[in-house]
Amino acid sequence: MNEQDGAMEPLSCQRDAFSLPAGEHYLNCAYMSPLPRRVEAAGIGGVRRKRVPHRIQPRDFFEESDRVRTLFARLIGAADPKRIALMPAVSYGMATIAQNLALRPDQTIVIVEEQFPSNVYAWRRLAQDSGAAIRTVPAPDGADRGARWNERVLDAIDGTTGLVAAAPVHWADGTRFDLEAIGRRARDVGAAFVVDGTQSVGALPFDVTAVRPDALVCAAYKWLFGPYGIALAYLGPRFDEGQPLEETWIGRRGSEHFGGLIEYEDAYQPGVVRYDMGERSNPILLPMTATALEMVLDWSPTRIQAYCEQLTAGLVATAQSLGLRVEASAWRGAHLFGLRLPAGVSNEVLQAALTEQQINVSVRGSAIRIAPNVYNNEADIAALADVLQQTLPAAAHTA
Repeated sequence: MNEQDGAMEPLSCQRDAFSLPAGEHYLNCAYMSPLPRRVEAAGIGGVRRKRVPHRIQPRDFFEESDRVRTLFARLIGAADPKRIALMPAVSYGMATIAQNLALRPDQTIVIVEEQFPSNVYAWRRLAQDSGAAIRTVPAPDGADRGARWNERVLDAIDGTTGLVAAAPVHWADGTRFDLEAIGRRARDVGAAFVVDGTQSVGALPFDVTAVRPDALVCAAYKWLFGPYGIALAYLGPRFDEGQPLEETWIGRRGSEHFGGLIEYEDAYQPGVVRYDMGERSNPILLPMTATALEMVLDWSPTRIQAYCEQLTAGLVATAQSLGLRVEASAWRGAHLFGLRLPAGVSNEVLQAALTEQQINVSVRGSAIRIAPNVYNNEADIAALADVLQQTLPAAAHTA
C-alpha cells in the first residue's frame, strides 16, 4: 500500500499486534512506542543470526541497509532511497547537518520556544562557531495559539536568516506548524530548512516533495515503532558534496568488495550514504527497523491519524467541558496534543490519580500530553476521561 494513495479503509485497533499488559493504559507514544510483536521477533532473530556469524554474508551489510532506505523513502515520498542516511540519533543527524552549513556572523538561526534539545544544541554550537545569532520564537498566550505561533515563525524569517530549524508538531503539546509555508519562506530568503520529524513522521503524513526540507531527521523509537539507537535522515542536494562526521569504510565507493578494502578509496558511495554512521549494518537493529517501517506503511500515517482523531474526539469534548484548554484541531496533531489545566489546578494531585489508575501520559508544566496510537482503544480513553472528571475539582481545591 502506498501512503500517497487516496481512499483507504479505516483502521481498526491493533492492540493484538503488541504485548501491552492488560489493565494498563499507555497513552504516551511521544515518550517511546511499545515494540510490536513482529518487531520484537525480528530483533530476536537478529540476535540468533549473530550467534553464527559466518552466515551473515557481505551482501547483508548492504542489502538490509538499502531495504531500510527504500521503506523510509516510500514513507516520506522521497523518489531516491539513496537520499536516506542511517544514523544513531537525531543529535547525530543535526551535528552532521551543522557541520555542513556555513553561516555568517550577521545571520540568524530561527527556532521555536522550548524546541526539543536535539534540535537546539547543534544550532547553539553552530551559532557559537560562526557568530550567528539564535532567534527564538515565543509561543503566544490565549486563544488561537497555534495560528498565531505560526504567524510569529513566518515573521521571524527575514533577510538575515541563514537557517530555520523546525518540527511538524511541538514535542511538548502537539502544536502543529505549517511546514510548507515555513519552507517557502525559508527558500524565499535563501535559508536552509531543517526538520526534526521524530514526533510526527509515522503518525502524520509527511511528503518531502511538498515540504521540500533541505534535511529531515527522525528517531525510530517513537512513531516509527522501531528500536532505540536508530535514526533515519533525508538529505537534499544541499548536502551532496558534504563531509560526514565519520570516515567509514562502508561509505566508500567499492566497499561491497571486501577483498579490496585496503585499496583505499577517497570517493564516497553515491547519494548521501557517506553520512551513514559507522557499523550501520547492525544485524539486530536493521531487521527491527525494516519490520517496523513495513507495519507503519501497511497501517499508513493517514489512517493512523484518522484513528487517533476518532478515538480522542470524545476525550477532547470532555476536557473542554471541565475547563481544560485544547488547541483547535487545525493546529494540533490527533496523535499528540496537550490538555492545558485551568489555573489553580494541582499537577501533583492529578498525577497521583493517573498513576493509581495505571494511566501513562506525560504531564509537562500546565499541560497533560496525550499521545495515543493504534494499540489504544476506547477503554484507555474512558479511563483517562474518568480520572479527569473525578480529579479536577479536587485538584483545583487543593492547589
